[in-house]
Amino acid sequence: MSHVLSPRSLELAQTLVRMNTVSANSNLELIDFARDHLAGLGVRSRLTYNADKTKANLFATLGAGKKAGVIVSGHTDTVPWDGQDWSVDPLSAIVQDWPADDADAESARVEPRLYGRGAADMKSFIAIALANAERFIESDSPFAVHFAFSYDEEVGCFGVRELIADMKDQGIKPLACIIGEPTLMIPAIAHKGVYRYKCCVRGKEAHSSLTPQSVNAIEMAARVVGKLRDMAEGFERDERRYEGFDVPFSTASVGQFHGGIADNVVPRDAEFRYEFRNLPTADAARMQKEVADYASRTEVAMKKVAPDAGFSFETICEIPSFLSSADEPVTRLAQRLAKESRTTLVAFGTEAGLFKNAGIPTVVCGPGSITQAHQPDEYVTLEQLARCEQFLQGLAAAKEIR
Repeated sequence: MSHVLSPRSLELAQTLVRMNTVSANSNLELIDFARDHLAGLGVRSRLTYNADKTKANLFATLGAGKKAGVIVSGHTDTVPWDGQDWSVDPLSAIVQDWPADDADAESARVEPRLYGRGAADMKSFIAIALANAERFIESDSPFAVHFAFSYDEEVGCFGVRELIADMKDQGIKPLACIIGEPTLMIPAIAHKGVYRYKCCVRGKEAHSSLTPQSVNAIEMAARVVGKLRDMAEGFERDERRYEGFDVPFSTASVGQFHGGIADNVVPRDAEFRYEFRNLPTADAARMQKEVADYASRTEVAMKKVAPDAGFSFETICEIPSFLSSADEPVTRLAQRLAKESRTTLVAFGTEAGLFKNAGIPTVVCGPGSITQAHQPDEYVTLEQLARCEQFLQGLAAAKEIR
């Protein structure tokens, strides 16, 4: 390893992991900590809040007076760990040695790991950025660096939308964005979109001996669920493959289904939730329209029995797909800083599509692996964190983006 993680970066990573910022909770402890840390260096942070002021985004420019430069972006929330079988406290941020994957009995090489919820996804990246903030401030680079730390990424990328809107209102036009999601420090140039919906079905209840006088909400819901399954099979059968993804076609799946109150009561209500994960080359809005149109046709017979019967749809989240290129200047910059000739595609969603749709060239590159994220005993190796620190220190010294 050509670079050793600084004690300050590790200390801040442990500090952030120990903060419980599960999406159901407030993230203000972490945001206030970051704001105060930057204020101690003379940097003013701009906060944008959710409706009830329990969560906030942070945006800060390091290198006041310089032309706009690169956003260093991360989300502050984590997924929960309820029901998972952890061998350590998820908030312990403990460092433990582990035999490296390539170690044999003779070499006995060990791999120090930082454990805890958010260690990989993605508090360590934020911590390393904060630990090296002074380097960004004092750099003789001609462009500034912007820290952008968001809330509620894990539940729908809600916070970053407010951050981007506020950035636009302030007339800030960054040249590029680097999102530090876990990619093993290999720059990622594409991911699928994630579009989730809830469908509520209203039928008409009756005694189960009088089914012709009723509208069975579960059965009508099942028809739309069947339509979704047909669409999923169609994607797998017919869609042009996008090689590089684990699943190289779009997918559709139903995640929850609820309905009915008793065996002998035709159910009036049913509800189910489903998602599309669309390739960057596929249109998720068209997918949803196909479902809604099918439901509308199904309603015709339902309303003949009960005029108020039918379907209603609610959007849970819409995370756009992301598609960039190995030829983008920010991708080439990330490759140089990471000392990587490769690029990759990732299966998980990020905020990258939102930044790119706002006109900001974007790449995803951060420490750790998504295979460790969201799991019991989530961890990131200190070797990966050291590579990330070297990457960010290289960014601080960069004279151009090309």
